[in-house]
Amino acid sequence: MDTQFKKGVLDLCVIAILKKHDCYGYELVQKISKTIAISEGTLYPILRRLKKEGYLETYLQESNEGPSRKYYSLTKKGKEKGKKLKEDWKDFEKKVDKILK
Repeated sequence: MDTQFKKGVLDLCVIAILKKHDCYGYELVQKISKTIAISEGTLYPILRRLKKEGYLETYLQESNEGPSRKYYSLTKKGKEKGKKLKEDWKDFEKKVDKILK
């Protein structure tokens, strides 16, 4: 899959996963990687940007497997952004399908 195309949909993927439950960074990488090949180096800048823009919050939680983990959760603004991105995606998908047919 083209890298630029992939980067364009990763915000939507991250927000969709976090809508279901809070995750730490590596957990997000693992979940997305089941469907779309990504690396931590791709995801962490996206998480930082989404947090800076007010779509995500972070908190630390103790881990049984080592140091505390930084979890990401959606803010109210992030949930609204997710709804808008999903609408945009569905609209885009319909338009591309028209062209492909």
